[in-house]
Amino acid sequence: QVQLVESGGGLVQPGGSLRLSCAASGFTLAYYTIAWFRRAPGKRREGVSCISGSNDSTYYVPSVKGRFTVSRDTAKNTVYLQMNSLKPEDTAEYFCAADRGGCSYSEVQLYWGQGTQVTVSS
Repeated sequence: QVQLVESGGGLVQPGGSLRLSCAASGFTLAYYTIAWFRRAPGKRREGVSCISGSNDSTYYVPSVKGRFTVSRDTAKNTVYLQMNSLKPEDTAEYFCAADRGGCSYSEVQLYWGQGTQVTVSS
């Protein structure tokens, strides 16, 4: 069964860090482009970061660049999103998605995870 499972969300104070995981089962993540999305309360889902399946090039939207890092561990069939210097505006449900081809923040992806909640609050 093909599945993506996110984990690592939680409550953190402003300025803190979290590492989200996106673990795959039923397929090999190494050959897929993985994008991270988030959906804040009352807002549309937006792309945050992406790691290319062809050469592991990484991309970030301006609001997270310099604070978030996406990486892939092929041995664990997992992609990570390291989030540092978190801000209250980072509060959202975070999703990972897998697709073939280059990085894209399209809602049309082959596989989606179920999401993990990140809350940044003092």
